[in-house]
Amino acid sequence: MNERDLIEHIRLLTETDGAGLLLGIGDDCAVIEKDRETVWLLTMDTLIESVHFNCKWHPPELLGRKAVAVNISDIAAMGGRPLFALLSLGLPADFAEQWAKQLSYGISKACQQYGCLLIGGDTVCSPAGVSLTLTVIGEMQRNQVLYRDKAKPGDTIWVSGPLGWSAAGLALLQAGKTLADQQWQQLLLAHLDPQPRVQLGQFLASSGLVHAMMDMSDGLATDLAHICTRSKVGAWVEGDLLPGREALAAAGELLCQDPLRWLVSGGEDYELLFTASSANKAKLLELTTAQGWTVYPIGTIIEGQGVSLLNSGVQETISFDGFDHFKKGERSCTRTDAGSG
Repeated sequence: MNERDLIEHIRLLTETDGAGLLLGIGDDCAVIEKDRETVWLLTMDTLIESVHFNCKWHPPELLGRKAVAVNISDIAAMGGRPLFALLSLGLPADFAEQWAKQLSYGISKACQQYGCLLIGGDTVCSPAGVSLTLTVIGEMQRNQVLYRDKAKPGDTIWVSGPLGWSAAGLALLQAGKTLADQQWQQLLLAHLDPQPRVQLGQFLASSGLVHAMMDMSDGLATDLAHICTRSKVGAWVEGDLLPGREALAAAGELLCQDPLRWLVSGGEDYELLFTASSANKAKLLELTTAQGWTVYPIGTIIEGQGVSLLNSGVQETISFDGFDHFKKGERSCTRTDAGSG
């Protein structure tokens, strides 16, 4: 059973009707009615030592920041504003006091950066290393929520920034590179200190131009396949249009890796992946550029199913060719699930 199958099994056992519940399992956040005009967005993610991070190379302050960021990114993926967070922190009995203080500082500073209040949680002794589980609550206008299931044939597929940098950063860390290596800082920080696209997500939701959106935690191939599955469509992407390739070239040469695999399958980019009518392509570019953002068209939504990559004239099926916690042979260290499913 892979990760998708397990989530679907749980979903089928779960009640879908409840007072105020607009959406449960199946998107970046659960959506709950707050009042006639406003909804709550709820998401939760867990980071576990040796699965999602390695304390040998992940500074505790940046780890705290990342634990907040990966949850905030789910709120951004639906166009919302993060408000509150709950933290469950598991530490070994012999945890280092200074390390824990730096971790807590990172959590606090990230919450401040994104306007999110840490309002409670739990601390426990963990016999198997550090674990961090955060629940984040956000809100937004009910009629502006962006879901995964509204992509339409003919839509242009967009991403909000470079792809594959976090995966390359992880590979460099595993090869012994550190933040002291100036040449690799950009890639290393993409992995160690991701920046969720909160303001851009809110802007896209309010624009009325976007049909479907999610954040990218498991890689382009898997995350786009999620949109396609939920929307009952297919997609193709153009390898030459994927942003970020230039910065990956030197790392690929050093590590004997093909940068294209990082671009397509690398996880933890935490960029926004969204679709919009091709008729609004120029308008989207104009509006986002005016606000200081750069977004990139990378392909097209089509009739049918599955995700295909067109690269140098060769077509390849890449559906769900990203990170899966339960896929045989997946490396442990360090990718993160999408929000509530």
